[in-house]
Amino acid sequence: MGIEEKLPTGVLLTSVEKAAGWARARSVWPATFGLACCAIELFMTGGPKHDLARFGMERASNTPRQADLMVVAGRVSQKMAPVLRQIYDQMSDPKWVISMGVCASSGGMFNNYAVVQGVDHIVPVDIYLPGCPPRPEMLLDSILKLHDKIMNMKLGKNRELQITELEEARLGLTPLHLAVPKESEL
Repeated sequence: MGIEEKLPTGVLLTSVEKAAGWARARSVWPATFGLACCAIELFMTGGPKHDLARFGMERASNTPRQADLMVVAGRVSQKMAPVLRQIYDQMSDPKWVISMGVCASSGGMFNNYAVVQGVDHIVPVDIYLPGCPPRPEMLLDSILKLHDKIMNMKLGKNRELQITELEEARLGLTPLHLAVPKESEL
């Protein structure tokens, strides 16, 4: 016999971290940063067919001070990089970034001096969304994954401990190496 059976119906048992995570995940306000063709797919996600409003994200912020999610859609030029960083710095904490499309994630086919080879050189990225351009369904899937990440985020001292554990785990990973064929196999 558990405590749930002794409580009247309609009583909800949870922790403050879970309740805060649930509330944060359902109140994400995006600051769209559409720079190229991926922006068209980003705008399609807000349309009636895909409906970002069901996630409470229909309100695109006109100012970064009201946003906590930046969706970088398209290639980032060297000229635009300081502007992107300034907008990220003006966003309220906690803040998250989705890198939408191969150009935002790695520079794409534009391997030259004018295009930043990955937005992660400018701001920390939480979710990488591949594709050229990625479909709105893929963006919705990445938003759901971001919601899971937000809901499972710890608070206070537990957050600092969680960050330390994640960094140590990532440092302990062995690097991936390509197998080099032996001379006899050539």
